[in-house]
Amino acid sequence: MEEKSAFETFELNVSSTIMGFLKETSTWTYFLSILGFIGIGLMLLFGVFFSVVMGLISGGNPYEGLGMDMSYFGLIYIVLALLYFFPVLYLFNFSRKTKLALKTNNNDDLTTAFSNLKSHYKFMGVFTIVVISIYILAFVIAMIGGMM
Repeated sequence: MEEKSAFETFELNVSSTIMGFLKETSTWTYFLSILGFIGIGLMLLFGVFFSVVMGLISGGNPYEGLGMDMSYFGLIYIVLALLYFFPVLYLFNFSRKTKLALKTNNNDDLTTAFSNLKSHYKFMGVFTIVVISIYILAFVIAMIGGMM
């Protein structure tokens, strides 16, 4: 007969204190995700505003002398809103599933909740690495451009 390791026989005990922490955490993550969705909506509105309205107003483009169109700024807002949507959705799903799991004592819902939390942090981590890489690349290009 094969003997199981301590990790295979380990059973997690979720105390009432931990459940209280999870409930409070889910409340705050719900609040932050709702604010995130509102921010995404505002970013989309500003993106459409910059893309459409600012192009129609005469003198509405202060960067016209540089050859830049305001629709580029609107497009940047729209792309950032789409990028921001996914981590906010993961956070919202975490809070919703955590509340449901605590209410019904359902392990599957709690597992799904933590899967969404993992996805939220994974997305934010990868996004942070990408942004830092862009900053480093811009710094290197600026240094090379400064030497020429």
